[in-house]
Amino acid sequence: GYGGLPDRNGDVTLDACIMDEQGDCGAVACMKNIKHPIAVARKVMEDTPHVMLVGDGAKAFALSVGHEEEDLTTEKSRQAYKEWLKTSEYKPIINIENHDTIGMLAIDSDGRICGACTTSGLAYKLPGRVGDSPIIGAGLYIDQEVGGAVATGLGEEIVKASACSITVELMRQGKSPEEACKEVITRIMKKVKDVKNTQVSILALNKNGEYGSYSIYAGFDFALHDGDSRSVPGSYFKEWSD
Repeated sequence: GYGGLPDRNGDVTLDACIMDEQGDCGAVACMKNIKHPIAVARKVMEDTPHVMLVGDGAKAFALSVGHEEEDLTTEKSRQAYKEWLKTSEYKPIINIENHDTIGMLAIDSDGRICGACTTSGLAYKLPGRVGDSPIIGAGLYIDQEVGGAVATGLGEEIVKASACSITVELMRQGKSPEEACKEVITRIMKKVKDVKNTQVSILALNKNGEYGSYSIYAGFDFALHDGDSRSVPGSYFKEWSD
């Protein structure tokens, strides 16, 4: 959101999706100058017959339900963009510590599961590019009978793998959350052309409240709240020095 790195034209565009225990979902993509895309995605889910709104249509809808237009760049992001302009290199920049994505899974005392995912996307992307975060089944998927999954990393690879829907289906077949995440990451690693410069992480939660995650590389920790709040290191295949 605010302070996210812009696209090649210097515009910050945001993506988000949300899904609940009934299978209802909403998403927005490539939305400019609206600070809280996940709130707009929820309104798409609750107030429209649609699943996804994009671009100018998403922005117009956000304004119609009370959101205000505002500049999402900060001095830090503007300076970073100016530095990038000196080379204008298109190759995705891999953040070895984390990604500019917020993914969340929750289960309440009645066992109802929901999830959300929101991002400013790949830094200096081609205008109009949309990654996995707002795509139901890729960046997020919930099935009340089984559990849910959320992903972060290089969105193109997550989309190609239908990562979160496959993770949930693997849990349906009996795998634990961590085992399911590991299997999908394994499949991605087998297919990706440049694994050295690709990071993908998946987090999963099942209907029993069990959780787990797996990544290609180290560095993906997730926050857990189960009465107490703490940071949990995720499992992974490789160190960045490998």
